[in-house]
Amino acid sequence: MPQRLLFVSDTHVPSRARTLPSQLWAAVENADVVFHAGDWVTAALLDEFEHRSRRLIAVYGNNDGPELRRRLPETASVTLDGLRFAMVHETGPAKDREQRCEALYPDADVLVFGHSHIPWDTTGPGGLRLLNPGSPTDRRRQPACTYLSATVDAGLLADVSLVEVQRD
Repeated sequence: MPQRLLFVSDTHVPSRARTLPSQLWAAVENADVVFHAGDWVTAALLDEFEHRSRRLIAVYGNNDGPELRRRLPETASVTLDGLRFAMVHETGPAKDREQRCEALYPDADVLVFGHSHIPWDTTGPGGLRLLNPGSPTDRRRQPACTYLSATVDAGLLADVSLVEVQRD
């Protein structure tokens, strides 16, 4: 049975937005598994994600203070239907990212990361898929705020889609 996945990062509530758009909350509630790659800013937002998510996989980011760092790991890993995921907030510069991450996460099939607010979907020479969902609240130099959706079924990641966030 396919599992619906949601990838989000760099929510920055309340520093970049007072709350998250209703479109994102609907995606959270409809996903089987939600990945959040850090930069929550407040523990209240983590509480809300825990309440609304069926299953939440989460890490802290560089803008997350002591309370979030007590509650969340720096890196996380999970296997879903045979597909091995790893997650971290920051991966360093874009140059040589695929090779560097393959060396750092040799047991992963997919690495989810954030920090840059720049959507990213590449595959390294060794087969590691790297996904950055961008940010649903702070587009920086990107054309739109974003998150990613996908499915996993029989060990395969499919239907990876970059979703533009519509403001309420």
